[in-house]
Amino acid sequence: MKPFFSLKPQKQVSFAIALLCVLFVNGCGPSRGDRSASGKPQVVATSTILADLTAQIGADEIQLTGILTPGTDPHVYEPVPADSVALEKANLILYNGYDLEPGLIKLMKAAGSNARQVPVGEVVPSLQLEKAGRTVPDPHVWGSAKNTIRMAEKIRDVLIELEPVDRDRFIQNADRLIADLTRLDRWITQQIQTIPPNRRKLVTTHDAFQYYGQAYSLTIVGTLIGISTEEQPSAQTVKKLVETIKAAGVPAIFAETTINPTLIETVAQEAGVKLAPQRLYSDSIGTPDSNGGSYIKMMVANTTAIVEALGGNVSPFPN
Repeated sequence: MKPFFSLKPQKQVSFAIALLCVLFVNGCGPSRGDRSASGKPQVVATSTILADLTAQIGADEIQLTGILTPGTDPHVYEPVPADSVALEKANLILYNGYDLEPGLIKLMKAAGSNARQVPVGEVVPSLQLEKAGRTVPDPHVWGSAKNTIRMAEKIRDVLIELEPVDRDRFIQNADRLIADLTRLDRWITQQIQTIPPNRRKLVTTHDAFQYYGQAYSLTIVGTLIGISTEEQPSAQTVKKLVETIKAAGVPAIFAETTINPTLIETVAQEAGVKLAPQRLYSDSIGTPDSNGGSYIKMMVANTTAIVEALGGNVSPFPN
């Protein structure tokens, strides 16, 4: 992990303000890990995906704060003072890990909160990808619904440890969610199989679909940028991707909801392929009124977009 002084200047300011807020709370605010006014444990989830899973398992037995809002990119998110306050008050902090949310991880570690800090995504053994000449873990573990089941089980277990009195409720809620995730995994597999085998190839803006591809037998032909959206593609990278797309003969490529589509639109034009009309949800679920307003809805929307654009036939997801 890079030291604090390696951050960009504007991120240094933002991080410093957030850290000062933590120090203020330490000295003048409530004691660390206070229960909420209702007596419920205070749980913080960094990503929208974790917040969604935690809300379904914890339900009304916890007071949940999700730091990132729908559509926010965790790779480049800059913490604000309100995040420091939430982390400081928490009894439990759930984060993805594998450096998905570097700004929040830096803040969390620097603040020295007494809350238990659980890297939920790290229950899944990571794929290893190349970044800047070195091997790093791929944080996008939720691309496989089976992986997300493991994440749900971890959330269930840590909530039980936090609040044993609600053990039965947490188990019941988790069992319901896991059953839905099992149906989701089976449904995605069935939909991908309707794509002609020579078209089961995926090109996206950034490298966020390796777990999805591995789980559901799609080849990741190429991406415009690597695993972090903070990267900036060179002209040579764009040219190479265009050549790769032409050679692979893919019928369509995909933009993502959290990334400006301009460059991937250019790639599609130069490669002479269609840009799929529906952007993929990669690092965040959508707003509540969107077709990706929960983890399951996000995965259904992504699979529908991929299958339709690559020439398959989609059956409705069974509710």
